[in-house]
Amino acid sequence: MSETPTRRVFFALWPDDLQRAALKHATARTVRHCGGRPVLGSNLHITLTFLGSVPEARIEELSTIGRRIAAAFPRSGLPIVVSLEGFEHWAKPQLLTVVGEAAAAGSPETGVAALARTLTRETAGNGFSPDLKPFRAHVTVARKVARAPRSCALPEVSWSFDAFALIESRTLAEGPVYSVVESYVLGGAEKMRT
Repeated sequence: MSETPTRRVFFALWPDDLQRAALKHATARTVRHCGGRPVLGSNLHITLTFLGSVPEARIEELSTIGRRIAAAFPRSGLPIVVSLEGFEHWAKPQLLTVVGEAAAAGSPETGVAALARTLTRETAGNGFSPDLKPFRAHVTVARKVARAPRSCALPEVSWSFDAFALIESRTLAEGPVYSVVESYVLGGAEKMRT
């Protein structure tokens, strides 16, 4: 009997290269002082809903959910802006993260936390097994970090979004590699493939 092929996936806010470069520059010194392994700039993102291993045959269902949620997102809530404001050392998983506050142009129900809750609710309601921990905007900037930073201060970096993406995570010898499966423009039925 053959094993069903799966893909490890999650929905995320996926920044552009300039946004990633700004965060890498702002965090470089602290990442160096904390030790650990810096996350590749191309892997920096904000996870909205982590789904884990999903059967290959169900990826299109996730894409359909992503398109539906993106189309229903109110344009008045755009752009979604996340201000990355400080470091946190998560001792047990040995991560150095940058945490942020999210703002939306509209009401709090149109912001990034509402988007994350909707994705979690819809995927769970369709038989997927999303991580049910409450959403908290953060970006992992280093792994295997044994000591906390001397200061949690960070020059503020703001990321702005009008789309989110379904991301696949593959683990290679050199570490995780993320790739966009599909991107979804918020506030319209438009779809971008990458």
